[in-house]
Amino acid sequence: MSREGGPRRARVAVSLLFLVAGVSIGVWTARIPAIQHRLQLGEGELSIALLAIAAGAFTGMQFVGRLVDRYGTVRVMIPAGLAQGAVLVLPAAMPTLASLVVSLTLFGIVHGVMDVSMNANAVEVERAYRRPLMSSFHAVFSIGGFLGAATGGLFAWAGAGPLPTFAAAGAALIVLSAWAGLWARPPLPAAATPGPAPRDGVPAAPGPRDGGRRRSLRGEWDRNRGVLLLGALAFCCFVGEGAAADWSSVYLRGDLGSSDGFAAAAYAAFSITMTAGRLVGDRLAARLGPVRLVRWCGVLAGAGLGAALLVHHPVAGVIGFACFGAGLSCTVPQVFSAAGNRDPARAGRALARVASTGYLGMLLGPVLIGAVSELIGLPRALAIPAVLALFVALTATALRVPSPAPLPAPAPR
Repeated sequence: MSREGGPRRARVAVSLLFLVAGVSIGVWTARIPAIQHRLQLGEGELSIALLAIAAGAFTGMQFVGRLVDRYGTVRVMIPAGLAQGAVLVLPAAMPTLASLVVSLTLFGIVHGVMDVSMNANAVEVERAYRRPLMSSFHAVFSIGGFLGAATGGLFAWAGAGPLPTFAAAGAALIVLSAWAGLWARPPLPAAATPGPAPRDGVPAAPGPRDGGRRRSLRGEWDRNRGVLLLGALAFCCFVGEGAAADWSSVYLRGDLGSSDGFAAAAYAAFSITMTAGRLVGDRLAARLGPVRLVRWCGVLAGAGLGAALLVHHPVAGVIGFACFGAGLSCTVPQVFSAAGNRDPARAGRALARVASTGYLGMLLGPVLIGAVSELIGLPRALAIPAVLALFVALTATALRVPSPAPLPAPAPR
């Protein structure tokens, strides 16, 4: 493989896996009503099944970090991509709630493994290019979610059941993952991972044994503290994403008195601006830097949603959630990129911690807002994600990487 072709193909390969992840979630989401109808599940039973996906993803993220750091991103993400296409079919064939929960837990585990490993590979590709790319990868995920939902909707419109829908989509995902496997390459050799940062271009002397041990422990604490803070930022962002998905339409319909159709426009606006923001996020990150970008994005998200809640009008609500989506669009990609670059030798573990903490936000956020809304009303409860977005803006300096890794020559466009 030529030097020019390697980074380009690696970029296409990881983009294909982001597409696979997005399509799998979109197809599944579109056919949830059909699965619910076939198994005659109540709302409570369905919520148990849906929780199994998140629980499985969280479980997969707990062990995938060490696998990535030990075997490399490519050796983990390609099998996970192939498995994602296969396990997508299982829920459609399950005859009972218990078997559905097992199949969805497996689906979630595979999705969690692929999520961390492909993000770690994306960090490697971004490092090889020496310019921001992470937002574009997450944009591909968003586009994949739309394509998957549209595919599921078309199969439903044609009268096809979940099994042929998932079988067709799963076969396509396996093909895309196999294509990614042919082109995926580790952009950086293992020898390129950095050791202790030199000072003024001169490698640091080891120093006395006890002093070196203290410095090592202090460096370990600094790395862990930085990853924990990045995980907190991811948690804040995912709370907002979960709130928008579960409560935006409810807020417009129940509190602002809009029609059902107009209420759906709130989450549609959120999704559109999030995808659009990710499409331009890399250029903004290159121009502003990740810290300034995340700071301004947090202000846009928090102030936009907060102002809409104060205006208390359906049109303002749609505009507010549009601002919220635009503000959150670039934040998670930059947080993941910073996590993967804090310590490239252990990027998998760092990303696993940050991603799993973010998933907790996705799980707990809607529940928290629902509980708070019982006490003070939904409009005031929705101020929680707005305040968390402003917190992200205030703590955006956490995205600064203290010791940047040595980088290869920039890859051609």
